Amino acid sequence: MSQPRRTRRRRVWTALTLPALLCVLAACSGGPGDDAAAPAPSASPTPAGPPGTLFDNFHYSGPEDPALAAHGWEVRTGGGGPGIKGTWSTAGAGFPSDPTAQGGRVLRLQSSTDGTEQGTQQVEVQGTGKNLFTGTFAARVHFSDKPTSGRNGDHVVQTFFPISPSDSSDDYSELDFEYLPNGGWGSEGPRLDNVSWHKADPPDRVSHTLKQRIEGWHTLMVTAVGGTVTYSMDGKELFTSSGKYVPREKMDIHFSNWFIDLPFAGAPRTWEMKVNWVYYKADEAVSQADVQKTVDGFYSAGTNYVNTVPKA
Repeated sequence: MSQPRRTRRRRVWTALTLPALLCVLAACSGGPGDDAAAPAPSASPTPAGPPGTLFDNFHYSGPEDPALAAHGWEVRTGGGGPGIKGTWSTAGAGFPSDPTAQGGRVLRLQSSTDGTEQGTQQVEVQGTGKNLFTGTFAARVHFSDKPTSGRNGDHVVQTFFPISPSDSSDDYSELDFEYLPNGGWGSEGPRLDNVSWHKADPPDRVSHTLKQRIEGWHTLMVTAVGGTVTYSMDGKELFTSSGKYVPREKMDIHFSNWFIDLPFAGAPRTWEMKVNWVYYKADEAVSQADVQKTVDGFYSAGTNYVNTVPKA
């Protein structure tokens, strides 16, 4: 189960002027139509889409691509938890071609360690808009059960989660998908934890654990509508929370790949998590089939990024 987050997060937002485009994009369907070799976009304006919609398939050249910040993302640096403090780095974030991904491109998060603090790098890509509240959050994510190189056994956590901009907020909100292939905090893996938070400090949360290996691509979804939060994977419901364990303020989406601790020293090993695309629809519970239909429509139209969610 996730530990409380102890983080000071730098927030930036660059507003874009988005020209209008017919909302017919929401009804489009079709297979992946993007060119994996297509160049990364610049920070120029991009088409609008259906109202209250965020979509990104991460066609960027790297962490310093101006379009990444312009589209409301940043790669975390500096100190703070969770995991091995002071080891957050942009080095592990990339946007390579990937033949297993829809459209052929991904956000890749690579964390590495040799079992020492100085030899550890963690990675997180986080939103900066502070404007996502109730509705449907979805992402196509690839989890790993073993490192791409080096010995297995690290207590690694691969995550997708909306979270409050401040851990100290009176209305703190966080909704987690956390995959621990080797377990952690004294528990055995593999395990997928879903956690709905009410407070970070002292911890106040409810959770559910799926104890099975899930290496590979999965569509992860959280719907938070009508006082109920529902977590699902590939269209199958996993867990619900309600009462005080629902969003109480606007959040940002984060993806991270980090280490709980350093159980052994030795040769370096690298852990990889990938994100194909991310989607958010404000104030509506959207089915997995309809999410995929809309995403397919964006790919068919050659649309890499849409944001029509009202600003915070």
